[in-house]
Formats: sequence, C-alpha cells, structure tokens
Amino acid sequence: MKRTQYYGFALIFAGLLISSPTLAKEKPTGKTAANQSSSSPKATRVYWGDTHLHTSFSMDAGAAGCRLSPADAYRFAKGEQVMASSGQPAKLARPLDFLVVTDHSDNMGFFPQLIAGDPAMLADPTGKRWYDMIQSGKNMEAAFEIIQAFSENRFPKALASLPGSKAYRTAWDETIKAAEGANDPGRFTAFIGYEWTSNTGGNNLHRNVIYRDNGTKAAQMEPYTTQKPLGSDNPRDLWKWLSEYEKKTKGNVLAIPHNGNLSNGRMFPLIESFNGKPIDKTYAKARAEWERIYEVTQIKGDGETHPFLYPNDEFADFERWDKGNLDLSESKKQEMLEYEYARSALKNGLKAEAQLGVNPYKFGMIGSTDSHTGLATADSNNFFGKVSSSEPSAHRLTADFIKTPVATIMDWEQTASGYAGIWAHANTREALFDAMERKEVYATTGPRITLRFFGGWDYEPTDAKTPDLAAVGYAKGVPMGGDLNQAAEGKTPTFLVSALKDPIGANLDRVQVIKGWLDKDGQVQEKIYDVAWSGNRKKSPDGKVPTVGNTVNAAQASYTNSIGGPALTTVWKDPDFDPKLKSFYYVRVLQIPTPRWTTYDAKRFGVKLDPKIPVSLQERGYSSPIWYNPSS
Repeated sequence: MKRTQYYGFALIFAGLLISSPTLAKEKPTGKTAANQSSSSPKATRVYWGDTHLHTSFSMDAGAAGCRLSPADAYRFAKGEQVMASSGQPAKLARPLDFLVVTDHSDNMGFFPQLIAGDPAMLADPTGKRWYDMIQSGKNMEAAFEIIQAFSENRFPKALASLPGSKAYRTAWDETIKAAEGANDPGRFTAFIGYEWTSNTGGNNLHRNVIYRDNGTKAAQMEPYTTQKPLGSDNPRDLWKWLSEYEKKTKGNVLAIPHNGNLSNGRMFPLIESFNGKPIDKTYAKARAEWERIYEVTQIKGDGETHPFLYPNDEFADFERWDKGNLDLSESKKQEMLEYEYARSALKNGLKAEAQLGVNPYKFGMIGSTDSHTGLATADSNNFFGKVSSSEPSAHRLTADFIKTPVATIMDWEQTASGYAGIWAHANTREALFDAMERKEVYATTGPRITLRFFGGWDYEPTDAKTPDLAAVGYAKGVPMGGDLNQAAEGKTPTFLVSALKDPIGANLDRVQVIKGWLDKDGQVQEKIYDVAWSGNRKKSPDGKVPTVGNTVNAAQASYTNSIGGPALTTVWKDPDFDPKLKSFYYVRVLQIPTPRWTTYDAKRFGVKLDPKIPVSLQERGYSSPIWYNPSS
C-alpha cells in the first residue's frame, strides 16, 4: 500500500514548479514537434484559463441576452470588473492567465448588428419584427424565433452573416482586434479562436478552433462554418480546412471537441455517422493530428465517465447530462454511452490502433466553461451560468433550462465547470499552444489544483520527497501527455504523482490512477487504483479507500478543511503490468466535499432548495494520460 505523504506548502510548491533542461522522452509526432527537442525549455509553471467562451457575437448567446463583446470578455478574464448583461457587477477573485473567445462561426456577428438596428437588417420584415420584439423587452420570444429559424433552415438569407459578406468580415476582424488588443505576452494570453458547430439532428459534434498565430495570419481565411455550400457539418471537412489554413498561412491551429455526452453516440465513433462505415486510417490519422486534446468537463456536464459504463467506480456519477442529445430532440440510449465519454474513447482508441495502426483518440484533457455570457466563471461561489438569462437570481434554482417533449433540463443542472491547466515555460501564445499540442495539460472542474504526473521506469519512493520534484520527473521520464516505449526486461513503469490543493480552496481527498489496456484477446479493460489519500484511512479488502467525510454546512454554504490534506504525493508502480499489452494511465484527483453552486445561491437569495438538488459535490481534476507502447 502506498502511504500518503504530507509536506509543507513551500516544499511541495517548489517541487511542482521547478524543472530542468533534460531530455524529453516522447518522440515528436504529427504536424509539429513543439517543445520536444532536448534543447527546448521544460514547463516551469501551470497557467489557468478558458479555451471556450462565447459573447454577443454568437447568435445563440446574443439571442439569450448576452450583450458583452469579445473585448469585454478579455477585460473580465484579466481581472477587471464588468457589468454583466443582467445588470449585475461581475469580477473574478483571481484573474485568468489566458482566454480564447470562441464565438460560433455560423452567423457570427448577427446579433450585434440586429441590436444596433443596422439599416439592412431593418429593411427585411423579419429582421424588423425581431428588432421590435427585443426593443419591447420580448427577448426570449425573439430568441426562440431566431434560433428555431436557424436550426430549421428558415433563416432569411438577407439577414444571414455568411463568410464573404461585409457583415461576416467585420465580425471576424473585430474578434481578431479584441484578441490582439488584450494579448500581453508574459502577463496574459489572448488567443484568437472560434467554434465550428456541427449539430446535425441535434447531435453535438462541436469543435473549438484555436490559433497559435497573430491577427495577420488569422485574418487571411475567414472561419469555417457548417452552412452549406460554403461549409460542412462533417469533421473530416473541418480537418481539411485546418490543413488548408496551415498551408496557406504557414500558421498553426488545432481543434478541441467537447460535450460528447450530448452527441448521442457520435463523438468518438468506431462507425462514422456520416457514412455508416467503420472509421479508416485516414480518419484516424487526421483526428490524431488535429484534435490533440479534449474538453472533458464544462457547464453542460462532465465527460470523463458514466456509471453505466463503470458501475464499480464510486466517483463516476458526477454532474451528469445524459437525458438526450444537445437539443433534447432524441432521448439517450445506453448503447450510445460508450462512444460519448473520454475514458471509453481512450480505451477504444487502443482497439482502433490495433486495427488501423493509428490511435484516433490519443488525446489530452482540459476543462473549459462554454459560458455564453462573456464571463469565464467556473467557481461555485461566483457562477454566472451558461447564458445571460440564467445569470444569478433566485429564479434559476427552479426554472427550466431546456424543455422538450423528450426531456427537461433544469437551470440548476448546469455545472460550474471548468478550467484548463497548462504546463508551460512562459505565458505566451506560442508556449501555451505548444503545450496543448504535446498534451502537457489537465482539466479541473473549477478549483486551481496543482497537478504533476510523470511516468518512467526508475522513479523511487524518495523522489516524491524531493523539493525539485519536476526536475526529477523530467530527468527520469515523461510528463502527462507523453509516451513510454518498450519496457526493458524486468522493468515495470513507475509514476510520480503530486497534487497540491487550490491555495484558497478545499483540501484533497485522494489521488487515483486510472489504467486502461488492450488485453491479449483484443478486449479493452480498465482498473482504478487509489494511490494516495489523506488521513489514516485504510484500504478495505476490495482495495477501496473509505470516504473522506463531509463538513458542508448547507444553511451557511460553508465547509471546513478539518478533513482531507493540503498535498498528496507518491511514487506508484503498476502491480499488474504486462509488457506485451498497450495501455494508458491518467490521474483523477478529488477534493473533499464542498458546497455546490446551487447551495451558495440558496443562501444568497434566501431560497430553500428542492430536495433533489445536490447540496455538495467533490470537485476534481483529470490529468492527460501517459501511454505505454510495447514494441510492434
């Protein structure tokens, strides 16, 4: 049994951040080999941010009441107070290090034009009616009409903001201008980006497109849309566009999928929904090249795993959105779940690789918000909701968020999540983007837990005690996102894991290593190991560590750090290692229970919560995996 080890904050913090210029073990692959050479700098600190935020430039965000611009969103992320669209002052207690405004590419910039009373908009009878509805306070009625018209392909062509039009060019130029104006290398990184929003049949296949580049390159091609004939809803066509962009501009871009839980079995396919055929090597290579990371947690539910898939995982039932697809036009079926969640995708990636020679689902993991308010808030005590119509109020604890004949999702079911942690040597577009490409990133549901995860062959228990933990990690192995290749005879992989609590947050409960592998019969398997935990708890005969307890006072929306621990570090050796079998390992770290955002709201507005609303939750983080590859 690995014993939990505690150390002072200064010692652990130094060990988590310090690095040394030693050889990176992962072989460069794909379109770039960012930060993989022996002379390139290693990651010295973690940077916090959001790669998925919408403003009024997104048609759905504007329709739901958002009036903040991309420039406002960057100001807020940098720590400035702004006035939210609901008229409430909003400010982050701790600014972010980076932000990507990712407004939807379809009809980008439509709503600011409508709100401003653009003469071309008002010349169209439908545009004039929508404008008058908004001016008279009928925002939600107008929003419903606008979104419905777009989703049913009834949107008036005279009002559409399409690539090649003046309206679209203006919106993209303003998006670029906002990012360029906010970008402050070394202090704050403002990426240029957008969201490609494939949603055929209401099934979520969305991707956020992030640029490493400045505005000069990003301006050379307008964003790719799903609107035919200019665009497509097939991810293969998006990947072609990404390739064309890089060839034309000599720039760098990547795509980040999200919310597989709302794809109804289409996000991580073994059979493509667009042609009904098994995925092929071309698909696998393109997806592995362009989609290096996955947004595993956000406002519309957590996407790590599901209790139906892993009934023995006591922490699988976390902030679920599993009633149907994105627009609740089709209910969820159990057979869809395997192709929606990150853990099963990582496992199926091993299966696909055995057949195709390429792993299409070899991704790292991040969190982001997908907020449509212009406000990147993932903290439970400062959660401004998914859309501006559900910004803080007593009403949102009882209101419907989505209601169809298939199902209803309540406002209270929104998840206050998440953030991306990126390990890099500098807070610049280049350094952070390169870290995303090499997958040295991790997700949290909001807390700023500092998490290090290294894999190698020679870590010793004493390595967990060194103040120069990161230097040892790089010197003896690879960081999260890396590869371990062909074990030498008699060698077993060892993993150096270190987690530090959010400095102003809750203590930690435990650290787990989750392993997946392809067995000798070609079947995917998994196992969860508790490798470090707080207190004097002992493992039960079935290998599980007892619960940590719960100090949440619902009436006061408070908790105490009288349980749990501030830091958990260990060196863990895989007790079930077979050098012939492909496998992956990632870390899940859990906090002690804390009040859910709904509990903070109930106290703030003096509302009694419905008994079915959770009072507390265990926030968490997910590292990117480390893969083991036996020789061919």
